[in-house]
Amino acid sequence: MKGFFKIVFASMVGFILSAIVLGILFIAIVVGIVSATDGEKVTVSPNSVIHMSLNDQIVERTSKSPFDELELTGLQTNKNMGLNDILLALKRAQTDDNIKGIYLDVSGVQAGMATVEEIRNALIDFKKSKKFILAYSEVYTQGAYYLASVADKVYINPEGILEFTGFSSQVTFFKGTMEKLEIEPQIIKVGTYKSAVEPFILDKMSDANRQQVTSFVGSMYDHFLTRISAARSISKDSLFAIANQLKVRNASDAVKLKLVDGLRYKDQVIDELKKRTGTDKKDDVKAVSLAGYIKNNKAEDGDINNRIAVVYASGEITGGEGDDETIGSERISRTIRKVRTDDKIKAVVFRVNSPGGSALASDVIWREIALTRKVKPVIVSMGDVAASGGYYIACAADSIFAEPNTITGSIGVFGIIPNMQKFFNNKLGITFDGVKTAEHADLGTVTRPLTDAERLIIQAEVNRIYGTFTKRVSDGRKKTQEYINQIGQGRVWSGSEALKNGLVDRLGDIDDAVVSAAKMAKLTDYKLVSYPTQKDPLESIFNTGEDKLKEHFTKMQLGEQYQYYKQLKDGLRFTGIQARLPYNITIK
Repeated sequence: MKGFFKIVFASMVGFILSAIVLGILFIAIVVGIVSATDGEKVTVSPNSVIHMSLNDQIVERTSKSPFDELELTGLQTNKNMGLNDILLALKRAQTDDNIKGIYLDVSGVQAGMATVEEIRNALIDFKKSKKFILAYSEVYTQGAYYLASVADKVYINPEGILEFTGFSSQVTFFKGTMEKLEIEPQIIKVGTYKSAVEPFILDKMSDANRQQVTSFVGSMYDHFLTRISAARSISKDSLFAIANQLKVRNASDAVKLKLVDGLRYKDQVIDELKKRTGTDKKDDVKAVSLAGYIKNNKAEDGDINNRIAVVYASGEITGGEGDDETIGSERISRTIRKVRTDDKIKAVVFRVNSPGGSALASDVIWREIALTRKVKPVIVSMGDVAASGGYYIACAADSIFAEPNTITGSIGVFGIIPNMQKFFNNKLGITFDGVKTAEHADLGTVTRPLTDAERLIIQAEVNRIYGTFTKRVSDGRKKTQEYINQIGQGRVWSGSEALKNGLVDRLGDIDDAVVSAAKMAKLTDYKLVSYPTQKDPLESIFNTGEDKLKEHFTKMQLGEQYQYYKQLKDGLRFTGIQARLPYNITIK
């Protein structure tokens, strides 16, 4: 008995000590979070340069997640930087007397091409201040070089690498995997080009899909070459030949072909920065990181009684609340209702960056935009992608802005119901049996195939939703439904192509959209206000969620292969009728 009590006592002591240790650790984390998010300003010395590296993922708005700024041994965080803060910081730097220039130190940019376009345009605008931009890197990806090409001087390490190979887009196909697992993807769709289902039923691109990908990738590449041609004073034909013949094989080639201005080591770049800033050779260059400079950002002044609401909708479209990474129809529709009924808000800029998702959730958001347009101007600004459901929620606006390399369109609908009967039977030895009170009571189950009658029922519903989708677009764009059907069919377009076919009104960034909204509302003095309201940093500690933790550790285990796991997983979990981009598009 004495031994028993010893064990119990030892267990209690161990539990109490563990609780104390965890409590201390939790307090340390909270203190670290408060320290990282207390809004402390960064001192910028005279004759400073902004060190712009862009190593973190670029999102629409800077996250308020407390873990992004926290650095603990053994804890890998997913830091991000908001495009909104980057653009505001570059705008401030133009008139900041302490800032003499920008040191652009980029090898790769974790962002889509439209986001890179907006940052690049902001750098071009920065140069109007007559301050310098100097770019240097050991390795330039194509996206990084596109950004760096606007610099006054572009340097590369003598043994460095500059990728200039042209664009490619690759699609991953899972037909073989599905066959090995004996899973039958039952497909119901509308649209010749609606190829979201192709990875599950084909082992290569269909002719229609190849046609559309060739078209929009070609359009984006033409814009890429055109802008570099203007920045570097090299003909577009020459640039095409350089990439097509793979003429840039080492750093010296890049200099000979005038893609860069010279070969430099880091110490030589630092020496030039000292000369440009009037810094003594024995002193260090006074530099502030872009992330640090962003900490000094503050809301721009303006008339608080005349506001323009910028409503951010980023990520996959789903039902429910969603978060900063997904577009929850409940959260976004509630936000739009709020700005619609606020008399101080005179216009709305709806920032959309989404590949689509649930057709039902998309329609819920569309309704709120359509109602808001009746009482105040609504301008849409498209980010990297605003396709399928992402275009659905945008089409009711007064005017739509896109970048030339925005992915948009994809007006089509599909549904997938996997038949996993053979997988369960033959692979796992599981069988199913049951009773039902109606013929179609178990419609949608993955444990049996659809009947012919059920396929017809679902196909009719998909057709109906596609008809609703095209009617929404035709009403919003003031085109005939027949015309929208012709340019629809699930086809994906670049922003430049969408301008020509009438799916967007103008090419421009979010600032252009704001200016347009102000003009429509007849405002000269106004204040920008962002929505939805982001969660307080400490509140988000308790809302991380089990799914986020699972995703974090899965990413750590799979690394770059995570994208294939996620694509297959997403395909198997689609519920309801989908208005979604055909696939994950990555331009390399």
